[in-house]
Amino acid sequence: MKIAFDIDDTILIPSVVIGNGVSGENVPNYDVIAVYRWFQSQGHWMILWSGSGVDWAKRWGEKFGLEPFTVRMKEYSEDVDIAFDDCDVNLAKVNVKVKRIK
Repeated sequence: MKIAFDIDDTILIPSVVIGNGVSGENVPNYDVIAVYRWFQSQGHWMILWSGSGVDWAKRWGEKFGLEPFTVRMKEYSEDVDIAFDDCDVNLAKVNVKVKRIK
C-alpha cells in the first residue's frame, strides 16, 4: 500500500505550538512517527507531503530520519491508500485525521 503523511502538525510539531517561538525549534511528533515507522516496517510505500511544498517535506523527512520515502505535492491521488493529516482532507482512499497538539 501507499501511505502518505503530512508534515506540519502531523509529523512535525511547530515551535509556536509548544511555546518554542523564541528558539524556533520545531520538534518531531513521536507518536505519529511511531505509526509511520510501523507502516514502513511492514513494507509499505511511504510518502511525505506538505502544503508548504516538496522541499519542506523532504527537509523534515531527512531531518527526522524517515528514509526511505517519496516526496510529492499534497493533492488527491487515486494511488494513495491512506493519508494521515491534521485536517479533514480527501487526499486518499482512506483519510485519517491526526489530533493536533494543543
